[in-house]
Formats: sequence, C-alpha cells, structure tokens
Amino acid sequence: MKRFWQSSLLLGLMLIMIAVLAIGCNQQSQTPPTAASIPEGELDPAVWGKVYPDQYASYLKQKEQTKGNSKYGGSVPESHLKESPAQVKLFAGYPFSEDYNDERGHVWALEDVINTQRVGATTIGSCWNCKSPNVKPLVDKMGDSFWSTPFADLKDEMKHPISCANCHDPKTMALTITSVPLLDALKTRGIDPANFSRQEMRTMVCAQCHVEYYFKPDNKKVTFPWNYGLKMDDAEKLYTEINFKDWNHKESQAPMLKAQHPDYELFSTGVHAANGVACADCHMPYVKQGQTKISSHHLQSPLNHISQSCQTCHKQSEDYLKNQVIGTQDTVFKAKVSLETALTDAINAIASAANNPAAKADMMNEARTLHRQAQWRWDYISAENSMGWHSPKEALRVLSEGLDLARQAQLKANLAVGAAVGGTSGPEAGKTPGAGTAVDATGQSPAPKQ
Repeated sequence: MKRFWQSSLLLGLMLIMIAVLAIGCNQQSQTPPTAASIPEGELDPAVWGKVYPDQYASYLKQKEQTKGNSKYGGSVPESHLKESPAQVKLFAGYPFSEDYNDERGHVWALEDVINTQRVGATTIGSCWNCKSPNVKPLVDKMGDSFWSTPFADLKDEMKHPISCANCHDPKTMALTITSVPLLDALKTRGIDPANFSRQEMRTMVCAQCHVEYYFKPDNKKVTFPWNYGLKMDDAEKLYTEINFKDWNHKESQAPMLKAQHPDYELFSTGVHAANGVACADCHMPYVKQGQTKISSHHLQSPLNHISQSCQTCHKQSEDYLKNQVIGTQDTVFKAKVSLETALTDAINAIASAANNPAAKADMMNEARTLHRQAQWRWDYISAENSMGWHSPKEALRVLSEGLDLARQAQLKANLAVGAAVGGTSGPEAGKTPGAGTAVDATGQSPAPKQ
C-alpha cells in the first residue's frame, strides 16, 4: 500500500511538472507584452514598427510586387487599358481612358497617386483621401475646406502611405475608424460605430477605403452613397435623385458614373458576410512569426495563403479551393467582357445616330440614359477588386442587367434614326459617312475620382 501511494505521489508530481512546462511553452508562443507606447499623434509606421516589429515586417512585404496564385489580382502595376483596350472607349473623355493601373497595395498608395496621369492642375484634396494617415489630422485642422483645396497644395503634408495609424488606436492598439467619410456614412444610416464588435471592426476598418464614393457637389467632400443601402441599385437611386454625374461621355454624350472599388458593398451581399466572416479573416490571417502568433499585415489574395485563410473553415484540398475561386472568377470575367462588347456596340450606335440631324431627340436621350445605367453596372463589378468572388451571385446579377441595358441602348439609338427615316432599324440603321466620330464632351468633372 505504501509503495502504491509513493507511486501515485510521484505520478502526480510528474503531471504537475508537465503542466508547468506546458504553460511556460504556451506563454512563450504568445506575443510578448510590451510596456512601450506609440507617441501621441505619431503617424510614421516605422516608429510603430519599433514596438511591433513582427507586424511591421509583414506590412513591408507588400513591397514585393507579385501576383502569386491570384489570376485576377496581385500587386503588379499592370495596365487595365492594355489588358482590355475596350476600356479606352468606355472611359472616353475621362482621365481613366489615359491611365488606369492595377493597385499595388497600401505601401504604394502615396507614390501611385502622385505619379498617376489622372492627377492634373484641377485635381483637389479629396483625391488624397485613403492615401495617407496624414489626412485625418488635416481634416481636423482645416475642416471641410480640405476637400476642395488644390491637390498640389497638400502634397508636402502627406508624409506616409496607408499604415498603422489608419486603423489602430496608438494607446490601446484597438481597431478604430479614422475615416471621416465612413463616420459620416454610418451616421446617415443611423449606426453607432461604438456598438461594433471586434469581429465587425475587422471589416469596418477596411470599409474606410474599399468602397464606392463620390465628391459632394457643394464642397467636394468624399461621400459614400449609402443613403438607401449598400447595393449597386441603392447607389444608383441616390445618384439619379441628385442628378449626379462624373463626366459626359465623349462619344455618346451620356452623363456617366465612374464606380470606384465597392469591395465592402459587394462583400456585404455575399455568403461570407452573412456568416460573420470578416475581411481580415481572409486577407489578414493569423500566422506564426518566430515564436509569436500575429495577424498578417501582408495584405494580399487569400489564394496565396489558402491553408491559413480558407482551410480554417473549409476542409477541402488547397487545389480544390483554388479551382473553386478561379473558376467562379472566370465566369464573372467572361460576363464582364460580354458586357464590354455590348457597351462598345451601344456607344458606336449612339455616336452614329448623333451624326444624323433627323434622329429623334427623345429616343436619343433614352439611349444615353440606358448607356449610363449599363456602364455603371459594368464598372461596379469591373472596379471591384475580387472579380466577383466577394459575392458571385450578385456580381452576375449586376452584369446580366448591364448586358440587357446595353443592348437596349444600342437598339434605342438605331430606332431613333430608323424612326426619323421611316422606320428602318437594326445594326445598319442611321449609318452615315464619318459615323462614330467623337463628339466633344461638356460638363466634365473638374476633379476626376482616383
């Protein structure tokens, strides 16, 4: 009996020692606590990086310009215009027809906006929004005058690209919203950001910039069109209501809308959002960095880290998951290209009909409205950064509507000429020598959106 109790005691002591060692190892695997703090008002990510070196090191990886496993993304500054020459015609009369490159990531935000050919003498301060953490302090100081201040006048004030201070409280490191336009949009929708959970904030800090927006006509302030909701149709309803346009198309003379990058809005209609998945779950997965576990700040396609981003929920193989994503994106891409073709035909038909003095004015106006609506749908999905993956069903719905509207625009322009000459319609209706000659635009926005 004595020997039994001795053995039991020895076994108990061994279990206690194992538990202590396990706790010690576990503590070493956590991010070590730090007593350091970020100075008040400090915006330089390199200074933050001295306190959080692992996160900063992953952030700097964005400078590695690669496509990785992503077929429809990456950080290589490829030209959309070379990839799809039809876009030169679609954006005729607007700076996007001259320079339109793929995004390279947060670390390149300042350099890219400074070097783009879309910036000119009339570009305003609004185009700095979402390019630097220096924007918020300037808006606090200047008020709404910031937005209409000449772009060039603010250049020397922009010291750092998108980085830590855009999303984190320097004292607590808690996620925080620093975007004035997003705070305004949430207020319009009756939403108090203080009520967001941490998981919701892992999406909302992305919604500060990855959204559709327009410049408010009276003061050029960056504004999100969320008055009626987050869907494409809701934004279009507001733009129609306030008679907003970004430019007049050079060939069709239609009052056009330029979509930005409605990633958050499209994501909000998808299955991942419905199941509580946040942007950071896929684009900033937890990774092991040395002896610590951090949220990766190397923002890129989840296809480049499927095991950390996708397989935490989906148990299929990496190849299966990759093929599911790219296969869906291929389908959306084909629909997008079909709509580009239809839009090209519609523009040609409207421009051709415009050369005929006898074309029915009311039908021409209808054709231009249909062109605006169709291209808005194309651009909404084209400018969004997931090639439809954030919400495939919604993306295909929007593109299919756009295809129908584009063909209606083409038909209406043909009928406008056909009615004028006695009912002739069809693809050849109204064609005259020199058809398709560009018509000078009027009413172009003085500050093209970036």
